[in-house]
Parts: sequence; C-alpha cells; structure tokens
Amino acid sequence: MKSIEVAARTVEEAVAEALEKLQAEQDEVEVTVLDEGSKGFLGLLGSKQARVLVTKKLPVEEVKLEAALKFTKELLESMGFSSEVTGVVEDECIKLDVTGENLGLLIGRRGETLDSLQYLIGLAVNRQGGKWVRILLDVGEYRAKRIETIRYLARKSAEKASLTGRRIPLEPMNAAERRIVHQAVKDFADVETVSEGEDPHRRVVVMPK
Repeated sequence: MKSIEVAARTVEEAVAEALEKLQAEQDEVEVTVLDEGSKGFLGLLGSKQARVLVTKKLPVEEVKLEAALKFTKELLESMGFSSEVTGVVEDECIKLDVTGENLGLLIGRRGETLDSLQYLIGLAVNRQGGKWVRILLDVGEYRAKRIETIRYLARKSAEKASLTGRRIPLEPMNAAERRIVHQAVKDFADVETVSEGEDPHRRVVVMPK
C-alpha cells in the first residue's frame, strides 16, 4: 500500500493535499491524524501545522487475491497435497493456478472436484463482504487443455452433423463448457446447437439446420 505524510494548516487541508498527490478519492484511502495542529496565540504565535498519514487502500481484488492464496494453500496442505499456488487478478477475476505432482485427484471426473474446490474457495474469500470477486481455479493447466479438447470435439461433431445430416449428442457438460461448444459451432452456417436434459446430465446436441 502506498502512504504519504502531509502537513498543512488544518487536517482537512492536509487530507485534501494528500488525496491530490495520491490521485485518490476519500473512500479509497485510510487517514491517520498524526497531529491536529494548533492556531497559537492570536492565530500567529506558536502555531503548529496539522499532520496526517494517508494510505491508499489496495483494490478489493488484490485484497481478496491474498486471502484466496492463503486459503487455497492451507486447504491443499490439510488435504495432504504438496503443491505450489500462484494467482493473478485479471479481468476483475482472481485466477489461481496449482502446480505439483500427483494432483489428478484435485481435478476429478470431468473436472467435478476442481469445480467444487473453486466454489468452496469463492465462498471463503467472499464471505468477508465487499464486492463479489469471481474465482477461477486451475490445476496443472487442466482447464486450458480441456477448453481446447472441447473446441476440437465441437468442430468435429459439426463436420459430422453437416456431412451425415444426423444429430450428434455430446457428453454431459457444465454450463461453461456448453457455452464453449455453442461458440465453436457458430462458424458452421449449416449446423446449430441446442442444450438438452437437466444438470448434471445436461448436454449439447449438434445438428443440421
């Protein structure tokens, strides 16, 4: 956090000057009055300037990133996993990456365990209040690889549906993965997609128009 100490005739003037130097609004800082100052005799003799320490608060995403890293590391240690957790704030989301050996159990079948951990971390981090920040958890780049696999599967299914004129049902997927399929098939003019069924068995069906 960035801090600045400023002296002026009054506390109000000192705070205003500090805000200008920090390029911040009042609700973005914490103010500590070091000395309220005094006017002295007749407002001249023995007068003393007011002094304040003004500290710019971290953005809520940065504060919650620290909380997310701490909670995730402690959670994985309690589960018996030796791993490294890193994170960044990107597009107003907190992205966490876990790396290490033998982490397959953290992913689970079709990423179900990973999704549950992501949900749990999100609850823990956001329970302190303030702006809700979305958590995106990945283990061993599973999500990135999974996205590429889904896109490939969607395109191949679109080609098959176009060629054969038949409906091609895909495996059950969560909402985020279904969106990837819908998006990937948009490039095929003679093919469309629909979602059918109920979660957790809801799936995308690729079919000719």
